[in-house]
Amino acid sequence: MFKYFQKHFTLHWAECKRRRSRLVSKDGRCNIEFGNVEEQSRFVCLIDIWTTILDLRWRYKMTIFISAFLGSWFLFGLLWYAVAYIHQDLPEFSPSINHTPCVDNINGLTSAFLFSLETQVTIGYGFRCVTEQCATAIFLLIFQSILGVIINSFMCGAILAKISRPKKRAKTITFSKNAVISKRGGKLCLLIRVANLRKSLLIGSHIYGKLLKTTITPEGETIILDQVNIHFMVDAGNENLFFICPLTIYHVIDKHSPFFHMSADTLLQHDFELVVFLDGTVESTSATCQVRTSYIAEEVLWGYRFAPIVSKTKEGKYRVDFHNFSKVVEVETPHCAFCLYNEKDMKAKAKMGFDNPAFVFQEVSESSETKM
Repeated sequence: MFKYFQKHFTLHWAECKRRRSRLVSKDGRCNIEFGNVEEQSRFVCLIDIWTTILDLRWRYKMTIFISAFLGSWFLFGLLWYAVAYIHQDLPEFSPSINHTPCVDNINGLTSAFLFSLETQVTIGYGFRCVTEQCATAIFLLIFQSILGVIINSFMCGAILAKISRPKKRAKTITFSKNAVISKRGGKLCLLIRVANLRKSLLIGSHIYGKLLKTTITPEGETIILDQVNIHFMVDAGNENLFFICPLTIYHVIDKHSPFFHMSADTLLQHDFELVVFLDGTVESTSATCQVRTSYIAEEVLWGYRFAPIVSKTKEGKYRVDFHNFSKVVEVETPHCAFCLYNEKDMKAKAKMGFDNPAFVFQEVSESSETKM
């Protein structure tokens, strides 16, 4: 009994580990790690600082911006305090009545910090202001104002760009949980369902796939994550899709398909990952958008088809029922693609006639009289 549970647990753990070891997750994220990168290449992200900021999570992005504002306010507050200290404007120097300070009403580090904040965010309460006494103070005011505008522009641009990224539009494109293999149009096909959750279209949509697997070349070289092109199509073609309602894309399993030598029994024995891509242009922003998902062997169901999802109401409207979006129905399907094509060949040959060159037709004449 213990050995049975141990074996069952081992198989279950191996299956779970296999499910986790995928290059592309279901939501399109790539599971890859870079190791032994040269030291010069580690600072490439700092060179392309704009893309680095856009790729950061919101919590890190806001931490950087808040730190930039607070740091600049405090730094310039120290500079304003230094100007007042050098010019002896602080109360601790007991300035005379006729003394004109560089900045009015700076009495310490706190008031210098408040003046720095008012200057950079252009609040300007009017209680503290720069006088004509110091050219250094005027130059510092100009420099802080310019730097404040740059920080504000960078922050607003980064936030706007991150909000309007096509990556967010990709979240409204969803794929079916499983891929299915069944007959379609008399051919054995691999089918996947994809839906657009928005009424706005993706212009110039294009669907294609990559099959990732480990192969061994005739020279004995092992290639991990070898990529094989998988051509997907719909009945209207795979270019410029009218993507207003859910579509069922399919890949014909013919003699040129990498799925041709797989069968219903051996499908789970193959270690592969099917990555599906959908490229298009967002109609509202004209930005290029790419949606990705992947399917491993356990997520490909042999002998099933998708349940109907589009219907027409009495009012003449078309209704999409997403309850059946990933629902599958078992159907009669050939055991393998080779079996289907052999069956077609046998039927075609049965309808054909064959000439026998050794057959000689001899006409027999019939006599009108019958001899007894």
